[in-house]
Amino acid sequence: MDKKEIRSSNILFLLKCLLFSYILTGGFLLLLALFLYKFQLSEKVVSIAIIGIYVVAVFFAGFMTGKRMGSKKFLWGLAVGLAYFAVMALVSFAANHGFKDLGTHFFTTLAICAAGGMLGGMLS
Repeated sequence: MDKKEIRSSNILFLLKCLLFSYILTGGFLLLLALFLYKFQLSEKVVSIAIIGIYVVAVFFAGFMTGKRMGSKKFLWGLAVGLAYFAVMALVSFAANHGFKDLGTHFFTTLAICAAGGMLGGMLS
């Protein structure tokens, strides 16, 4: 295999890990919605659970990516975390027709996604 094939294979695997993380996020959000319906959870609990879902999803994606890549695992984990955030931000931008509420939550979520992915990569 030449370098170009290896690079495209790595990028394809990164995209598969990203897809896995979004499927995991969707499943956990459905479970959270069920808990919200059944137990009438407070807004604070739901906010904490959503942050936890982000961390778990990017952690596993970073972990899988780090296992596959072998070297510079933390950078690959960081790349997955940043890609996860970028897709999430683009979907939010499209749904809200702009970044009207671009406050501290934007940068906090960016940091959480990046750190979760990097941690997954480092521990792989």
